[in-house]
Amino acid sequence: MALKIPKIIGHRGAAAYAPENTLEGIRTAADMGIKWVELDVKLTKDQVPIIFHDEDLERITGSSGLIAQTNYEDLRDLDVGLWFGDSFSGLHIPTLEEAVDVLLEHNLGLNLEIKPCPGREKETAEVALDVLSQIWDDHDKLLISSFQHVSLEAALDVARDWARGLLIGGDELPENWRELADYLDVKTINIGSRLITPDLVADIHDLDLQCLVYTVNDPEEARMFQDWAVDALFSDAPDVIEDGLASIH
Repeated sequence: MALKIPKIIGHRGAAAYAPENTLEGIRTAADMGIKWVELDVKLTKDQVPIIFHDEDLERITGSSGLIAQTNYEDLRDLDVGLWFGDSFSGLHIPTLEEAVDVLLEHNLGLNLEIKPCPGREKETAEVALDVLSQIWDDHDKLLISSFQHVSLEAALDVARDWARGLLIGGDELPENWRELADYLDVKTINIGSRLITPDLVADIHDLDLQCLVYTVNDPEEARMFQDWAVDALFSDAPDVIEDGLASIH
């Protein structure tokens, strides 16, 4: 059965309005009436699943160091809001559990991207999904995605009944994407906006898969993708895209 994914998913929360991958970002998306968000999960050195995108701390915290080499205790007090704006100072890196608490509180669906540090593809999926399995019940509102085939393979092993999405980016579509989608038993293809074409949308639909496109912040582009029958769009400014799509009816 196809996942009931809304037309618009907040990218890393609502990344145009609040610092990415923060509890504040999730709440901001919820306040806009957005039904689903996409978040990235990584593991700390001591295997705590946290919501964070980059391998290193520099861009978001201004500190040096790698996530994979830092224990959670040493990350928890770092400021992940100040880089975005003074009014967000004092925000911390959320654990997966903390993020899920806020998602459940606001009845939001989740696309969780497994974003492993190099060499931790299998364990990141296993640890994150083990934690998730203890706190998340609704299979209809959860999609596990990754660029890393090993991570999706692990998800297939440990959480087969949760929907998976194959992430495809870069400048070129891999020739074996159909075989990968079949092998990993995915429900969605989450594809970069530079790669998507009307023919590719049709090819994805021919496989009974849903086509999700990231990251779309231009309403005109969103309307074009809607004309192509794309199933859902990831956006940093989900309200702008929602308004843009609504205006054509």
